Amino acid sequence: MTDGILAAAILALLIPIYEAWQDDDIWQKILAFASIATKTSVLILVVSVLRDDWTIGVVGVLILSVGNAALMLLAHVIRRMNEL
Repeated sequence: MTDGILAAAILALLIPIYEAWQDDDIWQKILAFASIATKTSVLILVVSVLRDDWTIGVVGVLILSVGNAALMLLAHVIRRMNEL
């Protein structure tokens, strides 16, 4: 059963990858990458619970809390540079 959940989570990662590949808008690409980061961090948290490993869980929480903010800041900087 857990293999099916992990397989479904990995397949769910393909949707934002396809969206980032298809769209030319920088905001859409950054949002797709943020979605990938969120799904990956949740997948890491699931794996850490299944393995009962706190160190993997800490990495998942760090990616979840810091990763998306950094991507949004990067998108804002790129947009501002394109406006100049």
